[in-house]
Amino acid sequence: MLEIGQKAPEFCLKNQDEVEICLKDLRGKWVVLYFYPKDNTPGCTTEACDFTNALEEFEKLDAVILGVSPDSCKRHKNFIEKKNLKITLLCDEEKEVLKQYGAWGLKKMYGKEYEGVIRTTYLIDPNGNIAFVWPKVRVKGHVEKVKEKLKELKGV
Repeated sequence: MLEIGQKAPEFCLKNQDEVEICLKDLRGKWVVLYFYPKDNTPGCTTEACDFTNALEEFEKLDAVILGVSPDSCKRHKNFIEKKNLKITLLCDEEKEVLKQYGAWGLKKMYGKEYEGVIRTTYLIDPNGNIAFVWPKVRVKGHVEKVKEKLKELKGV
């Protein structure tokens, strides 16, 4: 897990439209980088819809929202169209960025261990540093917490 104050690892990933998005191109803006397991599943749908519903408020705070999962760009596009999402979803099929950000690892469910996405959110400041981390995110109320922390850090 990366820590507050550390430089956010650079990355370039394709979005739902197969357009490459690079972290370095977002300098000067706040970035909400959230990692989630799978498109069209209950928790992930709730999180994506919550971020979409709050997108205008985040944009007023000069923040960009990027969701990352191991799903393909085609799956992301279908998810966005099906749920009418307004956020950008990045495809990390190789799980390289997930691993760089400590969002891929051992999980336990019903006593079984397996590797998977650890739902994690990073707030990256305009200089490209980690401003805040939410490890092992609980979806309910999460977007509100991210928005409040962003306002606090911006002094709004």
